[in-house]
Amino acid sequence: MSIAHHLDDATLMSLAAGTLTPALAVVAASHVTLCRHCQIGLTALESVGAALLADLHRVPLASKPAPMPVHQPQRVGAQTALPSDLPLPLARLVGRPLKAVRWRPLSFGIWHHRIALAGADAGELHLIRAAPGYGLPAHGHNGAELTLVLRGAYQDEVGRFHMGDAADLDQSIEHRPVADAAVGCICALACERPARFQGLLPRLLQPLFGL
Repeated sequence: MSIAHHLDDATLMSLAAGTLTPALAVVAASHVTLCRHCQIGLTALESVGAALLADLHRVPLASKPAPMPVHQPQRVGAQTALPSDLPLPLARLVGRPLKAVRWRPLSFGIWHHRIALAGADAGELHLIRAAPGYGLPAHGHNGAELTLVLRGAYQDEVGRFHMGDAADLDQSIEHRPVADAAVGCICALACERPARFQGLLPRLLQPLFGL
């Protein structure tokens, strides 16, 4: 797999520090499982973080802290085989192969599958499937948006994205992604906050789908 579009350095740093919102973290971690370039970058950042922690002066706690609750995103049982056609962070949440995903229509030629995450500030996480030549409405962003191509390809004002590529976008980007005219596209899409759609109809329908 030849990957041309990688995570931004700031995103990799936030992933290493554990400060990404859950939705963005799932897509970022999924890209890293596919991308040797970002694996090397993440390992280097984690090593730097570990070295900085090792140099900190240790201060004994006055009392034993209460254990912090740990959110476990895995939705499938320990004995259930995870789908092999998805990166592991996504597979744990989806729990089924792409061909068995329950798609809901979003617009002409576009379907989505919302992946529920715990927490009010978790962000939005979706699988998006686009028929050949169809695309999402033109939109901007009110926060970070991270897209990972799982199947096929798409093109927008930023460039052309193939399987494994990550589109790491911020509030400055306005675009209209359109699926490849021959093979279509399936993506994982994470939004920190709802997008800014330009058309009236997409804005009216937006609350129904959480995009």
